[in-house]
Amino acid sequence: MSIIIRRLWLAVLLCLTTTVATAEETPTMTVDQTLLILSSASPQTQGMAMVLGNTLASQGTRVRVLLCDQAGDLALANPPATVLAPKQVTPAQMLRRLQQQGAEVQVCALYLPNSEHGEEDLAEGVTVATPPAMASLMRDARVRVFTF
Repeated sequence: MSIIIRRLWLAVLLCLTTTVATAEETPTMTVDQTLLILSSASPQTQGMAMVLGNTLASQGTRVRVLLCDQAGDLALANPPATVLAPKQVTPAQMLRRLQQQGAEVQVCALYLPNSEHGEEDLAEGVTVATPPAMASLMRDARVRVFTF
């Protein structure tokens, strides 16, 4: 009976060792596209979303930004100017830097009809998102979606 128990323990140890080795060898899935959905009116939350977006873009991730509700004001040609420490920049300035890195920036389809602004008030390069296109992007398994 001791031989049977030894063989069972050996089999268990072999299985555990194989599982650990396989887990260590499995590479992490890299996502090369990110959608940041920002609706917060908080300048610090807006700023942090832009910091992360710029960092992702600098690491080679394609970034898309969807601005909704009061965060849509960042997309205006004359956006709010809340300066954030420590870099002394506004969330809108960080958004423009993100655009310079190739990010596509859109406002929610409901933003303009529910504000006093029109498309002519949007900053250069900013467009209006369509729900079918956004839904398709959100369903894409290759796109990681973050909301702020």
